[in-house]
Amino acid sequence: MPWNKKDYPDSMKNLPDNVREKAIEIANALLEDGCEEGRSIAIAIDRARSSVGKGHGSDEGRPVYHLQPKENDDGWQLIKEEGKRSILSDETKGGLSDEAKDYVKEHDGILVVHREDGSEERRLYEN
Repeated sequence: MPWNKKDYPDSMKNLPDNVREKAIEIANALLEDGCEEGRSIAIAIDRARSSVGKGHGSDEGRPVYHLQPKENDDGWQLIKEEGKRSILSDETKGGLSDEAKDYVKEHDGILVVHREDGSEERRLYEN
């Protein structure tokens, strides 16, 4: 079944809109050529990132953001790597998480989520 802007694989949900649209187009073409579904999706995402603008083919050049505890205050913040000011903040990690993910996705960045102790918990939106 071909995919479209409203119905596409879950693995494409966090891609920027322009990259997702290109990935859908490529995946549909690969399926039409007889490629297996899972392989079509992986190839399509990689090719779409490579073909749509700067930095989409690799993590190089993509901004990195950190969801981390505030240093001298209670609460959590989203901060750009090497940045000095919070882009977003909230009292709780959970309260900030969805908003931070949306912001990073919109800016085609990489999100590094930290634990309460400051150590890295996971990375999101990497190639």
